[in-house]
This record gives sequence, C-alpha cells and structure tokens, in this order.
Amino acid sequence: MEQKKKNLGFNIIKNDPMHGHGGFGVGALSLENVSPVIIDIEAGEAFVDMGAMHARSVVEKGIKFTPNREEVPNGKPYWLVWVTIDRTAEGPYYAGVAACEMTVDREARRGYKSLPEHVNRMDKSLKRHIIVEHMDEKSKKVLANFLKNHDIEMWNRSSEELKKGLLAEN
Repeated sequence: MEQKKKNLGFNIIKNDPMHGHGGFGVGALSLENVSPVIIDIEAGEAFVDMGAMHARSVVEKGIKFTPNREEVPNGKPYWLVWVTIDRTAEGPYYAGVAACEMTVDREARRGYKSLPEHVNRMDKSLKRHIIVEHMDEKSKKVLANFLKNHDIEMWNRSSEELKKGLLAEN
C-alpha cells in the first residue's frame, strides 16, 4: 500500500477582510490562521493534517470515538495540537499552541477523545494561549523541533512562554 505524502503546510494568515471596516464581525476570530498538528507519540513524528479541523484527519478517519478512555485500552496515543499563527510588524509567529490528547485503536476501529476538550483547546489557541504543560517531554521536543523546522524565524518571534513550555533551547 502506497503511503500518501504528508502535507507539511501551515495555514498562513490571509489579508484581513475586516481591515478598515468597523462594522459587524470586527474582532471575530478567524479559523484561517489555525492549523492542526498531529503528533504520533510512539513514532516521535509531527505533521499538519487540515482534515482534523473537522475530525477527518488520517488518524481519525474510520474511527468511532468515545469519551471513555477505558473503552479503548489498546489505543495508540496521539496529540492533536492547535497551532495559531499571528503576525506582528516583524512578521508571523506562533501565537497560540494548545494540545489535546487522543488515542486510536485502528484494529478495533475505536478511539478516545474528549470533543469538548478539543473544541475548547482550539478556542484557547485562537485566543493566543499556550497549553502544553500536560504533554510528555518527548512530544514537547518533537513539537518544538517541528515548529522550528517549519520556520525558524516564526519560532524566534514566538513568546518565551511557548519556548519554555516546550523546554526548547532558543
């Protein structure tokens, strides 16, 4: 079976359609600048999968999810990390990063995730929060390296909170 090429592209902010417009919707958060990064904890790999925006990522397809962790005892662990990109005068940076867990038992076609947690963490990322303290150390390093490799300048412009949260050297 041939493996599909992984998409490594982030959703980069488009021109603000509300720029200069003081009416309805100003200040509303746009989903255009958030990208879901999936970390395969066991493999130590990270990749962007835009399908996760609608729970249709490669990892999630064909899986029936339950909010009860006990129902998926043999689940393979993943992190779904919502990464929000914003822009300053200096350029784009990683503004919000919020991770949520997910396990998948492909054989049993079952998985565990907390949908409210996934939605809340996406919202927190969009609101420029950094929520990574609950991640395992190996996955933090994988995510830090992934973000640096994607764009070191964006990483350099990101907050100390993000860098310290992922225990990465500057």
